[in-house]
Amino acid sequence: QNWTRGMSYCLHSESYLDTGPIYVRENGKLHLVKQGAGSIQNVTPKTRPFRLFSRGFSVELCMNREDDRARRQRTDHFIFTYTKEGNLRYSAKSLFSLVLGYISDNVDHIDSLIGFPEQIAEKLFSAAEARQKFTEPVTGLRALQKFTEAYGSLVLCSLCLRNRYLVISEKLEEIKSFRELTCLDLSCCKLGDEHELLEHLTKEPLSSVKQLLLKDNSLSDAGLRRMTAPVRVLKKGLENLLVLDLSCNPKITDVGIGYLLSFKKLNCLDISGTGLKDVNAVIKRIQTQIGLVHSKVPLKEFDHSNCKTEGWAEQTVLQWEQSVMEAIKPQDDLRSRTATLRFYGKTHRLEEVVKCKLVEAETKISGNLQFYKEKVPNCHLPLKKEVAGSHKLNNNKKRALAEQERERTSKQKHLCLTVEDWDLLNTY
Repeated sequence: QNWTRGMSYCLHSESYLDTGPIYVRENGKLHLVKQGAGSIQNVTPKTRPFRLFSRGFSVELCMNREDDRARRQRTDHFIFTYTKEGNLRYSAKSLFSLVLGYISDNVDHIDSLIGFPEQIAEKLFSAAEARQKFTEPVTGLRALQKFTEAYGSLVLCSLCLRNRYLVISEKLEEIKSFRELTCLDLSCCKLGDEHELLEHLTKEPLSSVKQLLLKDNSLSDAGLRRMTAPVRVLKKGLENLLVLDLSCNPKITDVGIGYLLSFKKLNCLDISGTGLKDVNAVIKRIQTQIGLVHSKVPLKEFDHSNCKTEGWAEQTVLQWEQSVMEAIKPQDDLRSRTATLRFYGKTHRLEEVVKCKLVEAETKISGNLQFYKEKVPNCHLPLKKEVAGSHKLNNNKKRALAEQERERTSKQKHLCLTVEDWDLLNTY
């Protein structure tokens, strides 16, 4: 009966409300633990036990909001949808989606992606891009370099930075990380001869560039000399260049055009609005040495519609531009709404037509100086004319050999390099 007295004491002391008699069955017998209020109790009332806190005391747990948001992201393993009847239905995410999200959150810790499947890498890049991992100052550059080293032109094959000097200045290292670009538009950026990005054009990662637009960049003969030094001497750098736009650079003279003659694969050239002194001599020189013909009408290769940002990192470049524009000045409501739709809706940016006032003034003086390479038709001559045409072929061969010999001797004469050329060549 000691345990019954102890239990009745605890129950009586803990509660001051009448709950009626309480019975406990043990070994097939009922034992009365507590009697009701109407019954007679022989147990003397005991004092209530001591409490450290009052009955109304409560504790409120406060958590950091950032930690709570991160915890929800880690535990958000379900996809919520609605059925046709309007009921909420949830299903667990696939293991692939969970792993993809985890790796994209820690994409800057990846050692290498070389040999990784391209299909999965594209999804990983999109997941990291949606989390804006490539906009972070240090980790974004490190993550972007892992992708560009492994996939090259798939990350970005064409880059348009026309009239976006602020993006170039803020994200220069990220832009230099792109490899195997085929088209690069740097028009109206006022880079100058000493800009680091122009020096990067001569490096091996950009030797695949075929279309280069440098309109209105304050270039001079010194900048062209540095840009063409690897091609003239080492046959490296921009040796695969097909389209070159140097218009609206009034500091380029007849001397600078001589450096461009090393681009033997050029198909289109625009030097309108440059500071040429003898235009007719330059036209004849370009036609005889690299085979480009002066165009009477504007060429479509220089209307700035062919070069657009294309590749996995297309939205990344848009994010860079968005962050730069938000940092310099607040936008009005209309532009903010359109920018939001472009960013979240993944819509393509509408390229604006570049209008340089300097071109309109300079082209009136020098005229339209655009050149193109004529396509030679494959004409099959009759057998009777082959004998007469053989003499012409022999004469053409002799002229070609004579021109090659003159060019070789002229190269030996003009092979005197400056200190800047040697410093640039020593970087290879």
